[in-house]
Amino acid sequence: MNITSINDRFSVSPQIAPGDIAEIAALGFRSIICNRPDGEEAGQPAADEIGAEAMRHGLAFACVPAVPGQITAQDGDAMASALASLPGPVLAYCRSGARSTKLWQMTQSAPAADEASAPSTKIYDVVIVGGGSAGIATAASLLKRNRRLSIAIIEPSEVHYYQPGWTMVGGGIFDAPFTRRDQAAVMPDGVEWIKASASGFAPHDNRVILCDGSDVTYRVLIACPGIKLDWDAIPGLRAALGQHGVTSNYGYELAPYTRQLVDGLKGGRALFTQPPMPIKCAGAPQKAMYLSCTRWENSGVLRAIDVQFHTSGAVLFGVAAYVPALMDYVQRYNAHLNFESKLVEVDGPGGFATFEQKRGDAVTRVEERFDMIHVVPPQSAPDFVRSSPLAAATGFIEVDEATLRHTRYENVFALGDACSASNAKTMAAVRKQAPVVAVNVLAALQGKPPVADYDGYGSCPLTVEAGKVVLAEFGYGGKLLPSFPTWLIDGTKPSRLSWLLKDTILPPVYWHGMLKGREWMVKPHMIGA
Repeated sequence: MNITSINDRFSVSPQIAPGDIAEIAALGFRSIICNRPDGEEAGQPAADEIGAEAMRHGLAFACVPAVPGQITAQDGDAMASALASLPGPVLAYCRSGARSTKLWQMTQSAPAADEASAPSTKIYDVVIVGGGSAGIATAASLLKRNRRLSIAIIEPSEVHYYQPGWTMVGGGIFDAPFTRRDQAAVMPDGVEWIKASASGFAPHDNRVILCDGSDVTYRVLIACPGIKLDWDAIPGLRAALGQHGVTSNYGYELAPYTRQLVDGLKGGRALFTQPPMPIKCAGAPQKAMYLSCTRWENSGVLRAIDVQFHTSGAVLFGVAAYVPALMDYVQRYNAHLNFESKLVEVDGPGGFATFEQKRGDAVTRVEERFDMIHVVPPQSAPDFVRSSPLAAATGFIEVDEATLRHTRYENVFALGDACSASNAKTMAAVRKQAPVVAVNVLAALQGKPPVADYDGYGSCPLTVEAGKVVLAEFGYGGKLLPSFPTWLIDGTKPSRLSWLLKDTILPPVYWHGMLKGREWMVKPHMIGA
């Protein structure tokens, strides 16, 4: 490393690597500032990666990215705010160190104690990290019960996506813009939106650390920052996505490419993959296959296509009661199942995918040719969660499975994809978790113990052909938890709502017969708490 000292409290450096952090800590630095936007050049370590490693070594971290040649006064203000809140000595880095030096110089021309650049001292009743469906639903549920609460949602994105809809985009049912909304349009009235990224948690001080080094103080924290899609865990995947027949419904920009590939394939080989658990929406990998097959069947080309499903798991679906109904469609589409077969490499230009397949005690590498491959990426807790005091051994936020309260911090709750509960990570789970967390948070604000329990409910509505769904509903341990009333499932009492079950396929124990009626679809705004 080539570190240049500006003064006793501040130094600059060219780009650093995660492997440099131990030496930086040994040199006596207590904080690191990244002044470089991610993705400036190939091989550049991401800021989140540097930040996670810094926290592992006990260093504070802030991200104040500035574009070379376009540094603004706002960049200087953000740098001043970071320096005011971080413990020194501080090491700042960019590509060469020049931007970091320039930003430091800008802080020297502004008042050191500028009130506008100082961290907020406001203490919120509730701070929610994550403005996805989990965070929005929980905030709305809280405010429905108590409009006087001061609630802040920390969310950097200007856009809110209804991600379960992307499978339908790939299947030709939705258009992509249908799944996209302005974040401001879905933010509940009465919530303060902090447009920033969280970079860490300080639960002993009731603080959330933001990427610019400032912090937000809470009485109760709700953490729901989602899950990390690790596209880089499979060599060759990221570079091939969106071309060479390589696609995924797990990306907004990629789902339309899935539909394009499906509609364009008239013969050849189509591969569909599922990584090791946990992943969000465990039914989505095979739903992509079913929706593709029904389009090929309807266009008369299915028999010319070799459909292969490669799953890292040992079974088709984790709840056995639903497997027979799914197998009917696997057989109908003549799809070939490859169990304990994990995708480990993609050669997009060459049209080959490599799998590690378990056969008994042996693991072998098998190369498969493809004309189209739908990939579901490996998934994990976000880096800043995994390296935080809130993390369980799995990296996800450690919670009690029933109350969704943290096991060590009584004023911290988590839900959605980032929490450690063993339920299926689905939108349906969030719908059930949000009100449980809301009423337990209200109890915590009054110094009382949790009053509500979550039963692990999750749902995978597996669309197996146009207009037909295998509706999988279950809780912890695979317990079947049908949400429809027994009389409606049994068909013993007529109802105007019976059209909602049009061609819904339930496990044999809940079989209700096929109810005829109009085609149905649950829209995003119908999902509430």
